[in-house]
Amino acid sequence: MKESNWSVLLGAAFLMATSAIGPGFLTQTTVFTGKLGASFGFVILATILIHAITQLNVWRIIAAAKKPGQDIANMVLPGLGYLVSAFVVFGGLAFNIGNLGGAGLGLNVLFGISPIVGALISAAIAIFIFSSKEAGTLMDKFAQIAGGVMVLLTVYVAVTSHPPVGEAVARTFMPEHIDLMSIVTLVGGSVGGYITFAGGHRLLDAGICGEDKLDQVNRSSLTGIGITSVMRVFLFLAALGVISQGFTLDPSNPPASVFKLAVGEVGYKIFGVVMWSAAITSVIGCAYTSVSFIRTFSEGLNKNYRYLIIGFIIFSAAVFAFIGKPVKVLILAGALNGLILPLVLGALLLASRKKAIVGDYQHPRFLSVTGWIIFAVMLCLAVETAGKLLPKLLG
Repeated sequence: MKESNWSVLLGAAFLMATSAIGPGFLTQTTVFTGKLGASFGFVILATILIHAITQLNVWRIIAAAKKPGQDIANMVLPGLGYLVSAFVVFGGLAFNIGNLGGAGLGLNVLFGISPIVGALISAAIAIFIFSSKEAGTLMDKFAQIAGGVMVLLTVYVAVTSHPPVGEAVARTFMPEHIDLMSIVTLVGGSVGGYITFAGGHRLLDAGICGEDKLDQVNRSSLTGIGITSVMRVFLFLAALGVISQGFTLDPSNPPASVFKLAVGEVGYKIFGVVMWSAAITSVIGCAYTSVSFIRTFSEGLNKNYRYLIIGFIIFSAAVFAFIGKPVKVLILAGALNGLILPLVLGALLLASRKKAIVGDYQHPRFLSVTGWIIFAVMLCLAVETAGKLLPKLLG
């Protein structure tokens, strides 16, 4: 395999993984560890399996069709791609406001500057990357470096916290209790909305598609899943180690308290690095993937997609600077995010059986069956969640 190809494959893997590992990922993992203890290992295992099946289905079908998710959806049902794109862009804007808030918090911890100033500096870095004619290469490298630093620091904190690994392994397969809502929350944060398509669209953009490239697509997808899983597992172990020593997590900032209690004041600074790395890479992944959902709708949009990405980041930063994080918008975006996964996964699974879309490609039966199971489960859970959230927003 060419070195340039491997760099793109690794970049796509890190883009997907770091898109999933944002401020919400850090908070959800530590909060649920505090709530469920070692039994949270079961939730992580279930999430990893759902994550793997979903990503392999989506990445393979996009590569076989040689088209992005929205174009495939439009071919399955005219207009569906436009609906999905609207959901993705709205959700992406809302979550990017939160991602920039996380980046600002990270720089606040590291340098004591205002979170708003930190968010604007982070936005400027992301804009610089997309201003380059080599934006794709820069994005790949940045995701790899920031993602690698983030994972290594979390592994260090997990080892330092001396977690009860034996108990964690036992409860992963024999949990004391199962919390379905935590599974839904983690799945939404790992493969919800734009995240599902970040890596697949990046490979498509780089020309790595077609049936002859499916082995490379599989390798990149599984690498991304592995990175996300390693980060989740070690963050869980770090939090479990702190809790098992009798410490209580600070409810105002659970992930920061994990790092601080495990390593002291140095740990708090490490948290700043991890939070900023998680947030800034999510800003980049979110902006890139959200715009990839509309750039194919006209030649003008496709030609100027880098400027669209920059505008997306500027708008998100302006909203955060002048309004803050609009809670109701974030909640609504979360509810819509949950609907995107079953909508698009169902459309892509239908597309995998249409020769007009994928040619002679034969989608593996195992992925089809497990993909439809996940579609049904996530659709029911998404409708139930939306049904509970929307009345609160409208009331």
